[in-house]
This record gives sequence, structure tokens and C-alpha cells, in this order.
Amino acid sequence: MSMHSPLVTFMGTTPNIGTSIAALAAACRIAQDTNAKVGYLCLNLKSAKSHRYLGVDNPLETLDSLRPELRSLSLHPEKLLLATHSVIEGLHVLFGNVLRDQAEFFTSEEVDHLLDVARQTFDIVIADVGAYWDNAATLCALRGASLRLVVTTGALSHFQEDGQRWLKQLSPLFGIPGDQYEAIIIQTTWRNGGFHVKEICNELGVPLLGELKLSEPMLSQLDSGTLDQWLVSDEQGKQAMAQPVQHIIQRYGLPRRPGLHAQPWYRKLMTHRDGVST
Repeated sequence: MSMHSPLVTFMGTTPNIGTSIAALAAACRIAQDTNAKVGYLCLNLKSAKSHRYLGVDNPLETLDSLRPELRSLSLHPEKLLLATHSVIEGLHVLFGNVLRDQAEFFTSEEVDHLLDVARQTFDIVIADVGAYWDNAATLCALRGASLRLVVTTGALSHFQEDGQRWLKQLSPLFGIPGDQYEAIIIQTTWRNGGFHVKEICNELGVPLLGELKLSEPMLSQLDSGTLDQWLVSDEQGKQAMAQPVQHIIQRYGLPRRPGLHAQPWYRKLMTHRDGVST
């Protein structure tokens, strides 16, 4: 497999706004819509919650359990695959670091090694780094990304204050110009007013890739650890991240599953996109 499988990195401007939900939903959509082997890496070194969202309270394998192989730079695709949790066909999730006191000890060499092996193992890699920059996982996953997605909301403090701090001030210091991102805007049903998507993207100085609408049913799935079931089975869940994922599939030429175009939800999506398909 190519060393250059695409790496899509999700970074939040602000903690606890739905970055991991967006990343998990995107990974799930890609696995459902294509024949690609999808790897999801939870690189939240201080606040890993993907195992909770998927109902695995005590995972046997997590990012920190791979530390011996990462330290010695000896991780191989078979070991990485065995350390992942199979969610649905084609989607393999590596749960994040659960030893928070060890977060600072992950080195850039270790994270780069993990990302290199992941890109050998999977056809596309989704990296979720959350909103904290003071660790090797965030920096390496952003620097090595094929596509950098900044996740934010319509709250001024999120897209303006936090967004300016990360994209305009900090990111260029690490060799990533602030305009080399695309935006995922989180919409909530309980927030009235706020700023329009165009205003948010203009402030950030990045183009829009898509939106994700949070809802009470979605958040209840997080609490019950059934986010994957909701994404796959619920009609509203099937729409989560559907539109931005179609752009990702097209951009990287991922092989679509036969019969996808016959699905009612897909036809509806294409109608919203003025019939543009691939």
C-alpha cells in the first residue's frame, strides 16, 4: 500500500464543541460510502473520549498501549491493526491515550512513526487532535496532513478569539500558514442568532468544507455510548457529515461502494448539491 494514503486531520478551535463527533462521523461515512479501509486515530492525549462514545468503557488496546513499539520505532501495520477496534465494516478505530499524565511524554518521532505506519495500513487516515496544541500529536498530525480541517462554531469567542490564536498566530510558527485549512462549522439547535457561515470563514480566512448540526438525539447517543449505531441506523444520523465527506471521497479518488447512487439519502444529498456527483 502507498506510503502516501491521505491523512485528514481534524482540529478544534475550542475544547468540547464537537470536533471528535465530526471526525468520527466523517470516518463512519467514508467507510459506509466507499470500499476504502479507514483508520481513525484518536490523538487526544489529554481528553480521549472516543471509546466512551462507542460504548467501550475499558478498551484492551489504546494509543498508550502502543508506547513500547512507538518508543523503539518498531510498530508495524499488523500490530496497529490488531490494536484497533472494528466499528463497522471498513472502519478501524485506535482509541486515544487514557493515561493523561503521560501526554507530555509522547515525542514527535513517536507520533510521526505512528502516522507513517497508519498511512501504510489504511487507505485513508482520520486523525482527531482536539483543541490542544501543547503536545506532539497535534503538531505532527497537522504538519503531516493532506487535509487540515479546523472545527469551530458560530460563537465569537470560538472562531474569532480561539481561531485567531491558533490559525493566525501559532500555526505559522510551526510552518503551517493559517490559510492552509478548511472549515467545518458546528451548528447547534439551542443557539439562536450568532454569525453566518460566510462571516465565520471570512474571519478565519479559510474556505468552508461543510457543516455538522448537533442535536439532542445525537448528544444522547454520546452519553449512552451508541454514537456508531446512531450514525449508521438513524435517518438524521446518516446525514451527519455526509456532504463534506463526499468532497473528501472525490478529492482522494476513494472507490465508492456499488449501488450507492441508488440510496434515497444519497439522491437527496445530490439534489441539495444541484445534482453534482462523481
